[in-house]
Amino acid sequence: MNTIPITLLVNGEPYNLMVKPNKTLLEVLRDDLELMGTREGCGVGACGACTVLIDNQPVRSCLTLAVDVQGLSITTIEGLAEGMKLHPVQEAFVERGAIQCGFCTSGMILTAKAFLDKNKRPKKDDIKKAISGNICRCTGYAKIEDAIVYAAKQMKPQEEKK
Repeated sequence: MNTIPITLLVNGEPYNLMVKPNKTLLEVLRDDLELMGTREGCGVGACGACTVLIDNQPVRSCLTLAVDVQGLSITTIEGLAEGMKLHPVQEAFVERGAIQCGFCTSGMILTAKAFLDKNKRPKKDDIKKAISGNICRCTGYAKIEDAIVYAAKQMKPQEEKK
């Protein structure tokens, strides 16, 4: 199969690539751009390990063709931090012990970030529903849910925290 030229905007950087038309975004991120934070779990969109943000919406990169996301903003776990400063959701996962083996972590964090961008005062049931498409085999979800609650508090404007 022949390759075609595409341009992807990943973590704010444009990349001009030659890819096969059937290559998934997950494959391009890992194989071509060497961004290893996005993981392949199941390969069929069921586990959430490959979740990235496309225009700030969580998307399964194993089900998304790279050619279909040209012109859209793609954020991976590597692009969430600002320099050496972790995003509040990343900090919360570390501080609250929501990371064990780490395999699901990038997809879970990106899903939580997109959820918290829309829901500033999440309830536990809302959090459970938001992350229900992400499978974690290590934590039992309690620490993940706690980290998301903690991140929501950290992300509130200062005047709301008082």
